Amino acid sequence: MEARLFLLVVVILSGCGEFLPAPIKKHTWCESPRAKVCTMEYKPVCGKLSTGQKKDYSSPCNACADDKVSSYSQGSCEIQLK
Repeated sequence: MEARLFLLVVVILSGCGEFLPAPIKKHTWCESPRAKVCTMEYKPVCGKLSTGQKKDYSSPCNACADDKVSSYSQGSCEIQLK
């Protein structure tokens, strides 16, 4: 009986995904020493500048190569604002 009730709750809640809060974007901190040269990999990230502003970069390497960037999160800044 408990297993059926649990399954029923899971089925009901699975349809309510649009009401659940969006997952928190994890920020990755840039480490020292910073890269001097990066590959041409395209894996967009949103870099958080030391001024508090955000800026798009083509990859984590390119974000951390900028001394003004303290951390970054996966995906472009525009997508993260929605």
